[in-house]
Amino acid sequence: MDRKIFYDEVYQVTRLIPRGRVTSYGAIAAYLGTKSSSRMVGYAMNASHTAQPPIPAHRVVNRNGLLTGKYHFETPSKMAELLAAEGVQIVNDQVVDFKTLFWDPAVELEIN
Repeated sequence: MDRKIFYDEVYQVTRLIPRGRVTSYGAIAAYLGTKSSSRMVGYAMNASHTAQPPIPAHRVVNRNGLLTGKYHFETPSKMAELLAAEGVQIVNDQVVDFKTLFWDPAVELEIN
């Protein structure tokens, strides 16, 4: 798949993540039918900061709820600050109550 098309698909899914919820790189990749491309989802998040409309990249974390993308924001604390502003508690760069806050696009965007 063409990288631009893949990134655009990642961005479409990421824009659907509700405020106060988080998902993982792998969950987005699996939803897009490219389960082994979670790293590419990460690359898309790293490249998303100038996209319009804006991409809520701060809502995408690793499979354990860790803020592994934090160094790709203006400051290393910005990702946690954005999540905290949405009511997501972060301790030691990890989402508290990750399983409860986890938004799975394969479930949430299920077509009946």
